[in-house]
Amino acid sequence: MSKAVVTPPAASDLPAMEPGPRLLSRAAVNWRPLALAYRVIALAIIATGIARNAGIVDGAIDHTTFLYYTMVSNLLCGGWTLLLVGRTIGDLRRVGSRGTSTPSARWSGAVMMAITVTMLIYLVVLVPTRFDAGDTDVFSLTDNLIHIVTPVLLIVDWLLFVPKGAFRWGDPVLWTLIPYAYLAWAFVYGALGGEFVTGQRYPYPFVDVDALGIPGVTQWIIALSIALIAVGFVFVVLDRALAALARRTAGR
Repeated sequence: MSKAVVTPPAASDLPAMEPGPRLLSRAAVNWRPLALAYRVIALAIIATGIARNAGIVDGAIDHTTFLYYTMVSNLLCGGWTLLLVGRTIGDLRRVGSRGTSTPSARWSGAVMMAITVTMLIYLVVLVPTRFDAGDTDVFSLTDNLIHIVTPVLLIVDWLLFVPKGAFRWGDPVLWTLIPYAYLAWAFVYGALGGEFVTGQRYPYPFVDVDALGIPGVTQWIIALSIALIAVGFVFVVLDRALAALARRTAGR
C-alpha cells in the first residue's frame, strides 16, 4: 500500500488572520484613551455650566434654576457623561485601549436629543424674545455653556465615540418623551400653585397659558414637536449613513 503524500496547504488556502480593532471602525474612533480624555473634559465643562447657572460659583444657590428644562437637560447630560467616563475607565482596564465604550448607543441618542432641544429652543425661540425685551446679556458665558457648549459636547461625543447603526426610525418620536415629560410636570406644578419665579406659573413664554391661551400654547407645542422630530430624523439618517460608510470601508 502506497503512503499518501501530504502536501502543505497553499497560502491562499490558509484562514485569514483576524485583524485587531482598527482606530476607525463602525464610524467611531476606537481608542478609549482619547474618548476618556474628551469625556473627562466634557464633564468638567458641563459641571461648570451647571454650577454657574445655579449660583454655586457665586456662593448664592438659586434653587429655582432646577425647575427649568435647561437645567434638567444639563443635569441629564452631566449624569450621562459621568456614566460614560466610568464605563470607559472600566473597559480600559478590562479589554484595553482599542474599542468604544457606551452603555447604549440608542440612549446616547436620547440624551443628545434631549440637550439639542435645549439649544434649538434657546436659539430659535428664547433669544429673539429676550432681544425684543431689551436683554443685551443673552450670550453670556453661563448661557453659552448651558445652552450651546453642552449640546455641542454631547453631539461631538456621539459623532466620534459611539458606534453607529443602532438608531431606529421610531426613535425621534420616542426621544420627545423626555421634553414631554418635563412639560407635563411643569403644567401640573403650575396648576397646583407652584411658581418658577415670583408671580410666574409657567417656565417659558411659549407655554404661558395665561398669555397665549390653550390654543396658542397648543400651536407652539405642535410646531416645536414637528421641528424637533425632524431634527431627530436628521440624526437617524446620519447614523445610518455613517454606519453604511463604515461597512463599505471595512469591506475594502
